[in-house]
Amino acid sequence: MATSTAVVNGAFIYILAFAALLFFLIVFFMAFYLVRYRRARNPVPEELPENALIEVIWVAAPTVLALTMFLYGLTGFKFLRHAPPDSYIVKVHSRQWSWLFEYPNGKKSPDMIVPLGKNIKCELTSSDVIHGFYVPAFHIQQNSMPGIKTFVWFNASALGSNYILCSQYCGLKHSMMLAKLIVVPPDQFEIWLKGGKIAFADNPLAVNMPPGETLLFERGCVSCHSVEGATMVGPTFKGLFGSHVRVSTAGKLRTITADEDYIKRSIVDPGADIVDGFPNTMPSARDVLSDEEIGKITDYLKALR
Repeated sequence: MATSTAVVNGAFIYILAFAALLFFLIVFFMAFYLVRYRRARNPVPEELPENALIEVIWVAAPTVLALTMFLYGLTGFKFLRHAPPDSYIVKVHSRQWSWLFEYPNGKKSPDMIVPLGKNIKCELTSSDVIHGFYVPAFHIQQNSMPGIKTFVWFNASALGSNYILCSQYCGLKHSMMLAKLIVVPPDQFEIWLKGGKIAFADNPLAVNMPPGETLLFERGCVSCHSVEGATMVGPTFKGLFGSHVRVSTAGKLRTITADEDYIKRSIVDPGADIVDGFPNTMPSARDVLSDEEIGKITDYLKALR
């Protein structure tokens, strides 16, 4: 069965071959005429007679070549725009500046895990601006736009980890909008899909995240808060729990301890205690996270040292 990679490679090689041929023909005839019609052999310039055949060929050949390239590309485009009926559907949610992948059983993941040999149809949506879902390894790219559902499909034909990038400039942290597409054996995929733990390739954390960390990715928290110590739009989560935080409460600066109550208050009412040096831009997650989920996030932050 043809794949997106094979179709795109075929069109690329076809165009590259003709481009190379034209390049060498142009260089050859340029050198030929430099020698054949140099001044030493032609001291007196002469008008070359018209040649209708050469003129027709000169016009017809590029036209036919351009049309064959167009038809080749059109065939590939039509192939890529019709996903096979048996495709496994994964919903791809994009936002500034992270990806979230949702599976038919409701499972969500910050990385895309798919079974080997399966046709995968990605249904794309955006919650803010235009993003570009781009997987170089599979030669697929499709814009994800707010208010419009788009799709792209591919065949997971090789085991391994591949980068998912955003190909559209989408704001301040555009370059950090990365995820991985991990192709695993079908039996391991079923284990993971049902909540089991697996380790594969070079990215075991992507498939074995603690519940609290998974929630941070699912709710888009890591778009503004890092887990490794880097300063982003908001303060980092690393080493947060138990630390002393300088905040502004009702316009007055004070220092408080980041305990369970502080974590929960920062989630449900982020404007109550604004961390000094950071803007008050975080929306409330009161209706997004349950108390149980907030507890899982707190447990994860306790261990994030």
